[in-house]
Amino acid sequence: MAKKKEGADSAGAPKQPKNPIASLHGKKYASAHAQVDANKNYNLDDAFGLICKIAGAKFDETVDAAFRLGVDTKQGDQQVRGAIVLPHGTGKTLRIAVVAKGDKAKEADAAGADIVGAEDLIEKIAGGFLEFDKLIATPDMMVAISKVGKILGPRDLMPNPKLGTVTVDLTRAINEQRKGKVEYRAEKAGIVHVKIGKKSFGPQKLKENFLAIAGAIMRAKPPTSKGTYLRSITVSATMSPGVRLDVAEATSSGTSN
Repeated sequence: MAKKKEGADSAGAPKQPKNPIASLHGKKYASAHAQVDANKNYNLDDAFGLICKIAGAKFDETVDAAFRLGVDTKQGDQQVRGAIVLPHGTGKTLRIAVVAKGDKAKEADAAGADIVGAEDLIEKIAGGFLEFDKLIATPDMMVAISKVGKILGPRDLMPNPKLGTVTVDLTRAINEQRKGKVEYRAEKAGIVHVKIGKKSFGPQKLKENFLAIAGAIMRAKPPTSKGTYLRSITVSATMSPGVRLDVAEATSSGTSN
């Protein structure tokens, strides 16, 4: 009886080599990965068209942009941080909490804040209550809020005047958050991760949201930053591989936006 050849199945046919991408991530991801040219820098229209095409999860995937910047975040004068209202929002419904007293608490409630409180809310946070996505406060409450800074800070929930979350204009701050205000900040490696919408937005709205944040990041370039500021940009959906963008086009389009 003839021996079965090594690497053959029961019928004697050679076994097909396993797809390592499929083994690690699954068949859907492998299919999406096969449609992306890892060596290509895509123009914006092609990139967002491709993202919407390959995002094949059953849920409405979030689309993110990752900007790799030429900054040294260890230097205090090379921090890149800010916030901007996206033209089409983020597609996410936020739970907004406000720390304020008296008439300002009434204003926050009238403007649609989900949670309003003063020292009582701060005590709840100290006890572990974190059932909100954004925390807005009036300036007079910041001394009290500092007591829970170690809880809020690591979760990016600490109110900050530079981001518009410490203000006396609570109505405006709450409305901006509802419309889709996103914050951006360069991490230790100089990378900024920002959510720019949902797959269901379609290519055009995703592109317009992207250009808004790209323009904000370009305008936030530190004067002391040397060399190439915007080094690479990648966009991706929750369950899909990244698509690299043409930095030159993104830079010029974002600057003019």
